[in-house]
Amino acid sequence: MPLYHRRKADTCTRERIIPANNVLIAQIYIKFVYLITFDLIMSSNSNWSADEDQSSKLMRKAKESPFVPIGMAGFLGVVAYGLYKLKSRGDTKMSVHLIHMRVRAQGFVVGAMTLGVLYSMYKEYLAPDE
Repeated sequence: MPLYHRRKADTCTRERIIPANNVLIAQIYIKFVYLITFDLIMSSNSNWSADEDQSSKLMRKAKESPFVPIGMAGFLGVVAYGLYKLKSRGDTKMSVHLIHMRVRAQGFVVGAMTLGVLYSMYKEYLAPDE
């Protein structure tokens, strides 16, 4: 795949160069999300029992990786607070307010994911074996 798509401009005097990296990045992202989802499904089926209901499965998964529910709760909290403050945003544009809300929510989720990875690495490599 070429790095750039060349397309003639409307005046036909110059060529515009359009990056093709966006398509490649989107394809890589979709494959990454598919692999992560497939891995989560396969790992959740390894400890599955026939008499396990949804609430006990949720509690078991929360004990295995406690920062996932923390990240989800934080995301929902940031979004709820941002929507609550939507009317009292002052002279800030709606798009700027929504972008800031999205960045805060994503920051909370990325922070929770980072703490979760560090916790799992500690538990697997540094914690004393029992």
